[in-house]
Amino acid sequence: MRYLILFYLFAGVVAHSQYWQQEIDYKIEVNFDDINNQYKGFQKIKYTNNSPETLRKVFFHLYFNAFKPGSEMAIRQDNSADKNTRFKIDIDSLDPKQQGFLKVYNLYQNGKLLETVDSETILEVELNAPLLPSETTEFSMEFMGQVPDLVRRAGKNSRDGIEYSMAQWYPKMCEYDSEGWNADPYTGREFHGVWGNFDVKIRIDKEYTVAASGYLQNAIDIGKGYSERKKPKSKKGKVEWHFIAPKVHDFTWSADKNYIHDTYPGPNGVTLRFFYKNDPKIIDNWKKLQPYTAKMMEYFNSKVGFYPYKQYTVAQGGDGGMEYAMMTLITGGRSFKSLFGVTCHELAHSWFQHVLATNETKHEWMDEGFTSFISTLAEDEILEQNKDFPMERRYEDYYRLALSGTEMPQSTNANRYEYNYAYENTAYDKGAVFLSQLGYIIGKKNLFKTLQEYFNEWKFKHPRPNDFRRVAERVSGIQLQWYLTDWTQTTNVIDYKVDKVNGDSGKTNVVLYRKGLMPMPLEVLVKYNDGQYDIIYIPISLMRGEKNNPYNVDWKVKPDWFWANPYYSFDLERSVNDIEAIIIDPSNLMADVDKTNNYYLPKMKKFEDKELEEQKNN
Repeated sequence: MRYLILFYLFAGVVAHSQYWQQEIDYKIEVNFDDINNQYKGFQKIKYTNNSPETLRKVFFHLYFNAFKPGSEMAIRQDNSADKNTRFKIDIDSLDPKQQGFLKVYNLYQNGKLLETVDSETILEVELNAPLLPSETTEFSMEFMGQVPDLVRRAGKNSRDGIEYSMAQWYPKMCEYDSEGWNADPYTGREFHGVWGNFDVKIRIDKEYTVAASGYLQNAIDIGKGYSERKKPKSKKGKVEWHFIAPKVHDFTWSADKNYIHDTYPGPNGVTLRFFYKNDPKIIDNWKKLQPYTAKMMEYFNSKVGFYPYKQYTVAQGGDGGMEYAMMTLITGGRSFKSLFGVTCHELAHSWFQHVLATNETKHEWMDEGFTSFISTLAEDEILEQNKDFPMERRYEDYYRLALSGTEMPQSTNANRYEYNYAYENTAYDKGAVFLSQLGYIIGKKNLFKTLQEYFNEWKFKHPRPNDFRRVAERVSGIQLQWYLTDWTQTTNVIDYKVDKVNGDSGKTNVVLYRKGLMPMPLEVLVKYNDGQYDIIYIPISLMRGEKNNPYNVDWKVKPDWFWANPYYSFDLERSVNDIEAIIIDPSNLMADVDKTNNYYLPKMKKFEDKELEEQKNN
């Protein structure tokens, strides 16, 4: 056993030995003009090239340039195969004051002016001097932005009346990793960022209360107690809000003149902050939400790993709900159940995206799907819903997708889906089923152990699907390449059938048929007329291992089912007349797209045979 442990520890070191990621520190100062909804800023960046390659170019995201007529995002909105329901406003209808923009001026590298090419939401920058491996360079720039109407995630004047939701608002450096530059144009989908530290100063009219990523450094300057901040008597003048957000890959803020700001103690010394409109219709729900948010954090801490920061902010703003570093923006005019649900989902993103920072553009299901899985379970437990199958809706949504004819492989770039419907259901529902079904393959205990080890190994990094697979293999002792490949890189479906049941007074032969292309291990329940039953477990050879028995009764392990053979048979030591039912996957955790053929019910069969005979006679 000692040698086995050493092997696994060494394997983990080897797996990370080739891993690297870039590093960045931002210092941003911005002066906000709320009359014209514009802002001017200065940004200094310290950027370290930890890659083994020399960089001669860098790229920046300029997200607000998407919010104008004729942009790539507007064109995508107009030409998708179905309507993207997340867009409430037609971008092409925006007038100049409703549009957004972000412009960069005087960009320097180590004091030398750089040439730039503006490619709408991407700024291309040719370096004056190549950036060698392990070298650090410094960029400085001035920028100017205009806040668009809130069309998608960020903007001004949300439907709840929040004045500013400032997400994706600054020139953000694109991530460079082992797959090269991630400089996808912004069309309203997902994000990827460089890990680092943010030091941000926001100068804005002193009537506003600001919620933000990071820790406020000058609460005394802002107003007594911050939480009990009183509005200034004079409406003139500005105040500077200074935030520091360590070890994050984004920075977001929101501002409103009518925010209530509450704090609530979270687990492990975390301060939970809540910013919401002083609106009598929503106050009770937002007050009620606060202790429940602490319970959510406790749940995620226990199931995945400890939240690593000392603050988390839930702020009313944006459209729907969207996760950011150390905070979320959510709409607030909801029923309590809806408010709970969106907060639970967005808070869970603090683990699956803002600590485990997958590239959402390439692997969006790893953050949305994993988040949907864990938040669905948290909601069921915390609200004491006690559902028999909490993941049922996720499975049903996946079945509709798989049978819709619009599905594309889960490995599809988030911007390349033909149908918005297919993207949504693939990222959220099929992603959640991936984890739930993995629990079926390796066992529930091993699933949560995998999540915890995955968190500990890959926090503050950019894990990929294979990284998660290798952790699950190490924990379970089961090979899972086949599962990751079929589920995420194809649209193969799972479909098994009880094909034949034959026998005599002594034995019964059961033949199963794999109709779908995706193989799976099977659990088969055989119930007998005398109340006894057998549980049959059939591993597949691709696993090179077996799951531990999850039931409180013995089960019978059969020889491996080889994928190349669509048929498999086994014998029961009972008469066929003794059988009341044979059921494939009694747990319902296997995402079989057609469960109507998963059963053998002799009584039903006799009824159907009799009905068929009567039809023939007539």
